[in-house]
Amino acid sequence: MTTISNEIALNDHARVVYIPDFLDPHTSESLFELFLNTLHWEQSTITLFGKQHLIPRLNAWYGEMPYKYSGTEFKQRDFTAELQTLLLKIQQQSNITLNSVLANLYRSGSDCMGWHRDNEKSLGPQPQIASLSLGETRRFVLRSRVDHQKKQVLELGNGSLLLMLGDTQKDWEHSLPRTRKPVGPRINLTFRQSY
Repeated sequence: MTTISNEIALNDHARVVYIPDFLDPHTSESLFELFLNTLHWEQSTITLFGKQHLIPRLNAWYGEMPYKYSGTEFKQRDFTAELQTLLLKIQQQSNITLNSVLANLYRSGSDCMGWHRDNEKSLGPQPQIASLSLGETRRFVLRSRVDHQKKQVLELGNGSLLLMLGDTQKDWEHSLPRTRKPVGPRINLTFRQSY
């Protein structure tokens, strides 16, 4: 299989690399079914402006230490063999050191992720994120923190890998918007280095 890579320079210090065929379709479909049925999915709450809300997706955390964001804390959970294999494959492709993964399950087009940056202190001063998509294709949007009109839109397909590199988490926000189109479930595995 030939891996095609598309690099987008967001600014002088931030870039994303999109690899649409990082995994072949058979492997992607097998992993999707496996993770759908075996990862420790839960619906977390986040605290926004002092109020708690159920997040519109399910998630699961695997890593060497606990992880906390927006008032939600995930306990340490050991990697499965399949997650470890993916982590090593992604590290080899990207030259990024990774030790944890936040998995998100978008059950339908109603499940989404609002504008945010992966910039928790536990991710270090310059977080590098490797985001693997399994299942349905969904629209992913990046926007400049300084100029919200400056955007990049990607359609993240089954088996694709998106690397958010450099100062992307400092200078850009990203989201996975709701869609009214009928879409099936999607699993997103966001590998990162936690400290």
